[in-house]
Amino acid sequence: MYHKKTQALLKSEINTIKKPQDMEPETKVAATSRHDEPITNEDRLTLSPASRLFHSPQFNCYIVIVMGFQTGINAEVVKAGLKETLYHHPRFSSKLENKDSKGGKKRWIRVSVNEEDHVFVPNLDSNIDHPDQFVEDYISNLTTAPLDLSKPLWEVHLLNVKTSYAEAVAVFRLHHSMGDGASLMSLLLACTRKTSDPDALPTVPTKTRADSSSNSSWFWWFILAIWSGITLIWNTLVDMVLFIATLVFWQDTKTPIKGAPGVELTAKRFVHRTVSLDHIKQVKNAMGMTINDVVFGVTQAGLSQYLNRRYAGQNEKYEGSKQKRSNLPKNIRLRANVLANLRPTVGIQALADMMAKTSKARWGNRFGYILIPFTIALQDGPLDYVRQAKAVIDRKKHSLEAFCTYLIANVLIKIIGAKAAGSIAHRVISHSTLSFSNLVGPLEEISFYGHPITFMAPYVYGHPHALHMHFQSYVEKMTICLTIDPDVIPDPNKLLDDLEESLKLICDAVLDRGLTKEEVV
Repeated sequence: MYHKKTQALLKSEINTIKKPQDMEPETKVAATSRHDEPITNEDRLTLSPASRLFHSPQFNCYIVIVMGFQTGINAEVVKAGLKETLYHHPRFSSKLENKDSKGGKKRWIRVSVNEEDHVFVPNLDSNIDHPDQFVEDYISNLTTAPLDLSKPLWEVHLLNVKTSYAEAVAVFRLHHSMGDGASLMSLLLACTRKTSDPDALPTVPTKTRADSSSNSSWFWWFILAIWSGITLIWNTLVDMVLFIATLVFWQDTKTPIKGAPGVELTAKRFVHRTVSLDHIKQVKNAMGMTINDVVFGVTQAGLSQYLNRRYAGQNEKYEGSKQKRSNLPKNIRLRANVLANLRPTVGIQALADMMAKTSKARWGNRFGYILIPFTIALQDGPLDYVRQAKAVIDRKKHSLEAFCTYLIANVLIKIIGAKAAGSIAHRVISHSTLSFSNLVGPLEEISFYGHPITFMAPYVYGHPHALHMHFQSYVEKMTICLTIDPDVIPDPNKLLDDLEESLKLICDAVLDRGLTKEEVV
C-alpha cells in the first residue's frame, strides 16, 4: 500500500476522466461525422468476425501499451502529433454503429475525433509519494471502467511522473476490436522516428525465409516434401482433437496461478521487468534456436520455480515441505493460449501512409488460437527447459492449428453469432492457464513526437486468465510484461524475479559449457 495522500490524489485524477454513463448519447456523436458531412457508405465498414468476437459479453478485451520516456512530456507537442497521425487512421477515427437492433450487426463509422474525449493530462504533483506505485495503481484503475462505445475506442494518458524507470509515462488504452496487438503496436511505432534521424521511421527486424536451394537431388527433396506433408496433416489432426477436447472437458490443473470463473471481470495490475536481450541472443545463437524458443524456455523455467515456491507455502505445515527440492505435484497440466497472427505483416511505412493518405494496407484482427503446453518441473539442468520448449514450438510450427481455429471461429460467428461464439472461445481459453505473446520491437532508439523512449510494455486484459505474459524487445533490451489478478498472484515481482533468475541460469549454463557462438548477421 502507498501513502493515503497519494491514494486520494489518484482517485481525484481518475474521477476527472469521463465515465461511459456521463458521455453524450450515441445519436449526438453521430452528428460529428468527418467534416460535418453526411455519412456515406464509404464511411461504414462492417466489423470483422474477430472484432465482433471481442465485443461479445464474455470476451470484452482491451490492450494497454505503456511507454516510458527519457524526458518530461510536452503535452501540446504530443497532442499536435496525434492530430496529424492517429486521428486520420480509419480505426482511430471510427466509432461503433448498430445497423439494426434485430441482427445486432455492428459497423465502424467514421467520425471526427474530439481531443478531450481521448487525450488526458492529469495535473500531478512532481514530488508525488511512491511514484512507481502511483503509476501502477493509476493504470490498474483504468481497467475498472470500459471505454465509451459511442466514441472511437481509444485513449491516451500522459503522466508527468518521474519513476524509477522513466522521467514520464504515456499510457494507451485501446479496445481489442480495433486490431490485434501486433498491428496496434506497429501503428504506434509508425508514429515514432529514430532518435538519431528524426525524419526516419524505426527499423524492425523481419523474418527471412530459409534458402530452399540445396545440392540434394530432386528425389530426396520430393521424399522430404511428402513426409513433411504427412506430419503436417497428422500434427494438425492431433492438435484439433486436443482443441475440441479442451472445449468439451479437458481442463488445466488447478494451480495457484489459475484464475477462477469470472476472473476476466476483476481489476488487473500491470508490472514489468527489463532484462538483457543480448543474453537471450547468446542462448539463441549457442543452441541454434529462435528468440521465441528461448523466451518460452525461460518462461517454463520461471513458472516452475515460482509454482514450486507457492506449493511450498501452501504445504509448509505438512511434512516440512520447504526442505524438499521439489514441492510440485506430478503431471501438472499447464497450457498457454497464444494468438497467432495470420495476416501478412504490414510494414511500418504502409501504416505511416495509412495515417497520411489513402492506403491499400489491410487492417484489423486476423488470428488463430494455439494451445502450447508447458512442462512444470524442476529440471536437472537449466538448458533442459529451452530444449523442451524448442521441441514443442517446432512441432507447433508444423501444424495448421492456428489456421483451422481461425476458420472455425469465423464459421461459428456467421452461423450462431458473435455472442455464442464468444462463449465458446471463453470456455476454451478458461480451460487453459495463461495467455502468452511476444513482439519484436525497433532495433534502434526511437522518439515519440520528439520524446525519446526508454521502454515499451504492452499488456492485455479482459480474457478469462489471471496471468498474461508478454515479451517486448526494444534495442538491446527485452521487457517482460505481466498482467495479473492480484487476488490470484499477490506477488508478481517474485514471479519476475524467477523469470530473470531463470534467464541468468540458462545463460550461465551456456557459458559454462562453452557453447557460445558468434552471432550470425
